[in-house]
Amino acid sequence: MSQIPILVVAALAVLQTVPALAKDFSDPTWPCIQRKVDQLSLGLMWPYPVPEAQLAPELKPGADELVDTLVLRRVSMDEAEALVADFDRANPELTVEDHGLIFKAVFDDINHDRSRLIEGISRYSLHQIEAAARIEATRQAIDAEMAKDEPDYDRADALEEQLHWDERIYQDRAQSLIYVCETPVLLEKRAYAIAQALSRVVNN
Repeated sequence: MSQIPILVVAALAVLQTVPALAKDFSDPTWPCIQRKVDQLSLGLMWPYPVPEAQLAPELKPGADELVDTLVLRRVSMDEAEALVADFDRANPELTVEDHGLIFKAVFDDINHDRSRLIEGISRYSLHQIEAAARIEATRQAIDAEMAKDEPDYDRADALEEQLHWDERIYQDRAQSLIYVCETPVLLEKRAYAIAQALSRVVNN
């Protein structure tokens, strides 16, 4: 970890000409413009107390299937709301506490996936910082070679080729991060939307 500040300085230098990953590098493990929130808060999404209990055995299989479906991002929120409404109609005995337990199961799955994604982004960021440092070191090596009275043009050409290749990889990865950085926010929005869908059937 002691190498991070050196890598950050190098990254800041190279980012003058390579697309930036973040507004600042105060946290080198977080390259996203979006604010980093390590863990979501159940209480901020679900307006009712969630009991320390389990769903009734007759409800659990259907509820588990509902949860497994709701967390899938390929399932649209319109579909998710319809599934919630169908499950509620099929189980008129559901209580506020039951709905809370269902949402907690959804929340725990989404929060777990989101936390793993944030950890992956952090590792990705450090790899990018290291790549930026290599790019800057190559630039300096080219400048040093060309400043000699008798430059080794073959070496300079080889360094230029390596520089272009490293920059291309860096830029491709930076573009990928634009999408990846949005995903934690999308997961947070999905969790909140599911909370709202469950709250609506509670209030009906």
